[in-house]
Amino acid sequence: MKITLTEFVTLDGVSQGPGSPSEDTSEGFTRGGWLVPHMDGTFVQRASDWLDLADGLLLGRRTYEAFARDWPKITDPADPFAERMNALPKYVVTSTLTEGTWNPTTVLKGDPARAVAELKARPGRELQIHGSARLGDSLLSAGLVDTLRLVVAPVVLRTGRRLLTGENAPSGLRLLHHEATPNGLLLLEYEVTGRARQGEYEGVTAFI
Repeated sequence: MKITLTEFVTLDGVSQGPGSPSEDTSEGFTRGGWLVPHMDGTFVQRASDWLDLADGLLLGRRTYEAFARDWPKITDPADPFAERMNALPKYVVTSTLTEGTWNPTTVLKGDPARAVAELKARPGRELQIHGSARLGDSLLSAGLVDTLRLVVAPVVLRTGRRLLTGENAPSGLRLLHHEATPNGLLLLEYEVTGRARQGEYEGVTAFI
């Protein structure tokens, strides 16, 4: 299976609390809910199309607990995501949980990179990471992420937890698809190509 990381981010890279001011107030964060004013039908359709490709969800403990609390409560048959989110196999990377409550769930024990690599070796389409920014960052650095999908909101927060941080290895990307929605969300899909390349600028004629 391919490992796909899907994240909502601001223009300055913040991924914390996109859906509500109360979603994630850790470290005193008060600027949540920044994605919601920019959501539109095009975004919903693309997100649904992406979920169609999933054979499972790969989640960190905090995102898993939030999803396990909220998604089973959504029973509206017209909701484009709930039935699939609830039915898909869930794999949670955690050192604190011993079992899951949001079935079907498998708790991955031991070294996260090794456990995810074993999942990745199985046949299938995509194992999708939604949210779980710390997990996604560490797996990207470890070379286990194949595709990165970003939904970039036209907002600068200047505070909040950012998606990609720390001293992890740099990653090279190749743009596969880009689209702007009517409400200004930028949808970007990248293939991960390995370690980021470096070069020396030798004048504009080198690129002509």
